[in-house]
Amino acid sequence: MTDIEDAHLKSRFDNSNYSTLSQLLKHLYLLLDKIISFLSITSILIAIIGFLLPYFSFLLYEVKVNFNLLLASFLLMFAIYNLNKLTDIKEDSVNVPDRAGFIEKNKRFVFRATIISYIAAFSLSFLQNPLSIFIILFPFCMGIIYSIKISNFRLKDITGIKNIVVALSWTVIGTFLPLAVSFRDFVVILSIFYFFFIKCFINTVVFDVRDIEGDRISGVRTIPVVFGRHKTKNLLLILNSTLIPWLVYSYLSGFFHQYLFVLMFAIAYGYWYILHFCKEGLKIGKSLDLLVDGEFIPIAMLATAFTLFL
Repeated sequence: MTDIEDAHLKSRFDNSNYSTLSQLLKHLYLLLDKIISFLSITSILIAIIGFLLPYFSFLLYEVKVNFNLLLASFLLMFAIYNLNKLTDIKEDSVNVPDRAGFIEKNKRFVFRATIISYIAAFSLSFLQNPLSIFIILFPFCMGIIYSIKISNFRLKDITGIKNIVVALSWTVIGTFLPLAVSFRDFVVILSIFYFFFIKCFINTVVFDVRDIEGDRISGVRTIPVVFGRHKTKNLLLILNSTLIPWLVYSYLSGFFHQYLFVLMFAIAYGYWYILHFCKEGLKIGKSLDLLVDGEFIPIAMLATAFTLFL
């Protein structure tokens, strides 16, 4: 065999390997895309965040993690967001048609799963600590007020109020659920409350940027609809920047030293997704659910690593 023929065969072999690898990566990407879509559509992804956000709070408080309460939070958020999807089919048919189609097709099953999850969440929290039922009830009540329309009025239709209500619901769970196990100093509680509220408020507004067209059609006056993408982006950047002096104050006060790097990462990550998802003309797809709703996945992973190894 000549050197030319040998080189030709080697080239064909390399190309074949490259093609096989390319096909494998493509299949893995499609599989991952399907998994993310399923988790998002079924509210399992947001329920996982409902578990991880208060989990991170337990670590910040330096309180022993109570997995019964975390499971109650998981089930609660699963139920609340399914209820919201059941009442938002019209808007979602424009913003996220895949989700609207799935919910429309499986209304009965989703409704039953929502009721069962609510009951299980209340039961778990009550059995763990009867006082924790009030913490669980808060986002439950907010979820109903936020989602239900009474005489053509919904709280979510008022500019900015929806974002405050949703952020407050998450913040109450994140801040106060660990206190059902062990109470802490008021200043620490206030500090953790501020962190979660700012992060969750920014999160809800970024999702409104994605839903801007559907909200305009439905007549929902969200912050991005009223102020536009550019001004909304600047507002979110300012809010995220307030976490820098917050972190400095917390550190100087002796709070969260073990998780300083994790909190720095959370702030930097917030800057990244605000700048990315508020771009003019950007077509926002499924990545928003994973990268924005899922921000507490890497935060919880980092915090766990710092807990175990530092």
